Amino acid sequence: MGLAYALMLLGLIGAILPVLPGSLLIWVGVLVWAWADGFSRIGWPTLLALGGIVLLTWVNDRLLSALATRKAGASWKTIAAALVGGLIGGLVLTGVVPVAGTLAGAALGAFAGIVLAELAQQRPWRQALRFGAGYCLGALAAAFLNLFLCLLMLAIFIWQAFVAPGAVESLAQAGMLARG
Repeated sequence: MGLAYALMLLGLIGAILPVLPGSLLIWVGVLVWAWADGFSRIGWPTLLALGGIVLLTWVNDRLLSALATRKAGASWKTIAAALVGGLIGGLVLTGVVPVAGTLAGAALGAFAGIVLAELAQQRPWRQALRFGAGYCLGALAAAFLNLFLCLLMLAIFIWQAFVAPGAVESLAQAGMLARG
């Protein structure tokens, strides 16, 4: 069970630091926990539901920043430049300061990619900066949504693993639940 808890903790950290696939690590942690428990408290329906949340976080990561930038009026070329810039910036600054450098580099690289792509298309500085700000706001919104979804996954795990089995028995013992 220790491995399962470690994976879930890493997943929670990954929800905050986008270097790690947070929701996927939480899902794998829950799977390991369920397997170690013989799938008695957490079964495949719960694992499938959590898997759906993992897919939702993946889509959120990929689309929310891009859609916010697109809504601000940027072209798909600009969004591609943001992705490339973020990748390059993350790689460059990872060597300087691991984790924090990766995050800062990805953010700065994406912003620089947007601004440079817009300037290359003969757009004014003000418009290029507005698109960069739109991307940053979209990325921030995506990060908060991912954190919420990862916390939801952990809440579902805690409910299924620890609360639900004991809650039914406690209600029955207290006479608040009719026994069949």
